[in-house]
Amino acid sequence: MKKNVLTLLAFGLLSTAVHAQETVKQEAKNVGNAIEKGAKATEKGVKDGADWVGDKAKKGATATKKGVKKSTKWVGKTATKGAKSVKKTAVKGADAVADGYKDVKADLKK
Repeated sequence: MKKNVLTLLAFGLLSTAVHAQETVKQEAKNVGNAIEKGAKATEKGVKDGADWVGDKAKKGATATKKGVKKSTKWVGKTATKGAKSVKKTAVKGADAVADGYKDVKADLKK
């Protein structure tokens, strides 16, 4: 009877050990699968993020180029208008000074 009990205990222990080993293998496989899925998701997220950043940088560069070009034209037009205005004012000022000089000269002769 002792042999039967020991055999039964040995069989139970062996069965438990095999079951535990299978459980550990399955859990390790589950963890590996989860890590693989996470890595794939991270890879996709990083790729999508890089594409998004590249797209935004390209659009920003295009917008900056366009803005600089427009502002250069505006500055050129405004500078030209300002120069014309200064010229007209200078001519008027010079004429006024000449008229004032003539008036003073005429008053001095009197």
